[in-house]
Order: sequence, then C-alpha cells, then structure tokens
Amino acid sequence: MIHVRQKTMGTSENLQSATNKASRKTNRLNVTAVLVLALLIFSTLTFAGGQKFADLGDFKLLNGQVIKNCRLGYRTYGTLNARKDNAVLFPTWFGGQSKHLGRFVGPGKLIDSTRYFVIAVDALGNGISSSPSNSRLQPGKRFPHFTIADMVGSQYVLLKKHLHINHLFAVIGGSMGGMQTFEWIVRYPDFMDKAVPYVGTPKFGGYDILEWRQALNMIEIGERHHVPADSIRGMLNAFTNLLVRTPEWIAKHYQADKMDSVFARFFSGEPKIFTNDNFADQVRAMLTHDVSKDFGGSLKKAAKRVKAKVLVIQVLTDHMVNPLNALEFAKDIHAQTMTLNSPCGHLGIGCNLQKVSRAIARFLAE
Repeated sequence: MIHVRQKTMGTSENLQSATNKASRKTNRLNVTAVLVLALLIFSTLTFAGGQKFADLGDFKLLNGQVIKNCRLGYRTYGTLNARKDNAVLFPTWFGGQSKHLGRFVGPGKLIDSTRYFVIAVDALGNGISSSPSNSRLQPGKRFPHFTIADMVGSQYVLLKKHLHINHLFAVIGGSMGGMQTFEWIVRYPDFMDKAVPYVGTPKFGGYDILEWRQALNMIEIGERHHVPADSIRGMLNAFTNLLVRTPEWIAKHYQADKMDSVFARFFSGEPKIFTNDNFADQVRAMLTHDVSKDFGGSLKKAAKRVKAKVLVIQVLTDHMVNPLNALEFAKDIHAQTMTLNSPCGHLGIGCNLQKVSRAIARFLAE
C-alpha cells in the first residue's frame, strides 16, 4: 500500500511538473508572439512615410539634355489594394519635400491614407530628388534645365518601372504640385480616373511671369554682382512672403515694431537642401510651364485631351499663382470647381483644411 501510494504520488508530481513546463513554454510562446506582433506594428508605423529613392538611371529631358544617375525621392502612406486601383500620386509644391506632404495625408486630411495608397513624390530640383545641390556629376550650374513636364515624366517612370503601377485612381497637388497635376491630365490622359489640382495653373499668365521673373532676376543679378548667397535668399524670402498671403493678412499679423525680427528670420542663411540653385531651377521650370505648348498655345485644344474627372480648387485672393487660367481651363474640361475667398491668399487651403478635405473626399467618393 505504501509502495503503491508513493508511486502514485510520484506520477502526480511528474504530471504537475510536466504541466508547469508546458505552461511556461506556452507563456514564452505567447510573450514571443506579442513581441513579434509589437515589432511588426512598430515597423509599420516607423516606415510608413519613410524616405525612399528610385534610381532612374540617365533620364532624358524633353530638351534633349540628360540628368545623369537621376534619383527620385518618394514616400508612401497606406496600403495598395489587391486590384491596385486605390493609388493616389501627390507631387510636391515649389521647394516642398515629400515629408512636408505627410502633414496633409491621413483621416480627415486632404487624402485619407486608410482608403488610398498615397505616393508623395519629390519633384526634380527640390534638393531630395536629383537637383543642382546634390548631383555629383552635374552640380550647381552644370545641372540640366528641366520643366514641369519633365517632373511628370520622371514620376511616370517611377510608377511604371519601379512601383509597377500602371494606373492611378487620382493625382492631387497644390501650387507647383497643381501645375504638375494639370500636366498629368493632359500628357497622360488615360493614366488616372480623377485629379485635384489646387492653387495651381495649367499655364503661366502675365502676372505669374512678372512675379517669378523678378524672383529669378534677384538670383541672377545677385550672383552676377557677387552678392552673398544668404543675402540673395533673404531678398527672395521677403519677396515670396509678401505674395504668399494677402495684404489684409500681413497687416493684421505682422506688427510694425517687430519687423526687424521678421527680416532677421528672412536673412538667417541659405537653406542647405533647397538652395538658391535649386530655387532658380524650379522657377525656370514654372516659367516655361504651359500644358497647351503642344497645341499651338490653345488651352481649349489641350482640354480635349483630358479624360479624367477633375476638381479644380482655387483661392480668389491668391497673389502667388493667379487663379484665372485654372478657372478658365476648368470650364473647358467641364471640371467641378471650388473657390475660396480667404485672407490667407495662396495658403488658403491650409486655413480651410477641413472644408477642403471634405470636398475632396466627396469628389473622390463619387
């Protein structure tokens, strides 16, 4: 009896020991699974919107020149669905970077990345993609002059050859990004379903040329007379800040007794990324921008190429990019329009972000 009882007790202890070992193993597996899941979530959050690059090789421009070892920067937000029909291209504005666009991507913003796969792309000359400031083989003044159409052409290569996307749901862009959006719908009319150019233009008018030629003059004349780069940039900063808002907004927000500190910020130095050379080259690209160039200068003829459904958003008080040509072109392509009368001027989209975001969401959902 004693022997049997001892044996029974031993078996029970063994069972309990085995159970404890199994429990500890299960716990370790659960902890490991949680850690792996946490790592995957962290990785997704970390790399969503992370800077990426595509090597385009030697990229031939429309003028016949070549950008050697051309690189295009971009970031992606959201998930490309199985049908690959939710991709939205978002090119940068003048001097902007793809990381700046991230502020306008997400639920309740210009583009909802929970619904769309957003590709924010750095335009040529912005200091991230191939530019005078970062080209090893063609630095500074040796960098070829490119156009808005070349920016779009490089993005087409990015989509087709590197991301393997043959069709976009939409293209959206503001300011110089809006110019690229207009170029997209004319140059590649079958490539997207919808487009939303905001505070952009299909073609520079007299006002735009007067403004941006003067900006380019500041650089060219300044360099000719050996004005320091930071002084040239200070003048450019003052000039563009004068135009990016309305006189009403500036009078209200810039206090006369604090203007010394305002000018001190303007003249704080030349940026390392969007340098004066980059500034000049993107200005040259805008000055030659005209989607009707291949159609005898006729916007009405260019409009016949457009197949996408378009929502044109303009700010009537915009002193940076004149809205008239965009609104006329909108009539020719039978686009929907949204106009704002905002003291924020060219930056009126940001001042009315919720209103504009809702309008874009409705348009894309139609």
